[in-house]
Amino acid sequence: MTATTPPDDPSALPFAPVARHGDIPAGEGRTFEVGGRLVAVFFDGESYHAMDDLCPHMGASLGSGPFVDGVVTCPWHAWRFRACDGAWCDNEKLRVAVYEVRRSDDAIEVRIPPATCSVLRNPRDEDEARG
Repeated sequence: MTATTPPDDPSALPFAPVARHGDIPAGEGRTFEVGGRLVAVFFDGESYHAMDDLCPHMGASLGSGPFVDGVVTCPWHAWRFRACDGAWCDNEKLRVAVYEVRRSDDAIEVRIPPATCSVLRNPRDEDEARG
C-alpha cells in the first residue's frame, strides 16, 4: 500500500478520532473533516453513525439536520437518509456513503477511505495539443 493507493482490505484503513463521547447530544449530528472529506457523525442515544456530510441534492450539511429514528433530514429541502446504509428514504437507489464508527475509550473514531480526485479533461485541449 502506498500513500496514494488505498488498501484492498477496508479493515486495513486506520480509524481517525473526531470527537469525545458526550460531544454529540442524542438526536443530533456534527460535521468533521476526516481524510479530506466532510463527514457527518450522529448519535442516537446508544450508538454513533457516520456518513458523507453533503446532501446530494443541493450540497447542504447533513450534520446540521435533525436525526430521528436512524434517519437524518437535510435542513434545506427535507431529503431524508438512513444512517444504517445511506439510502435516500424516497428512492433507495440514491445513497450517500456511510462509514464505520467505533468508540475507543472516550473517543469517537471513524474509518474513512482516502479521498480520490478525478480530473476532467477538456476535449479542446487535446485537439489543440495535436495541432
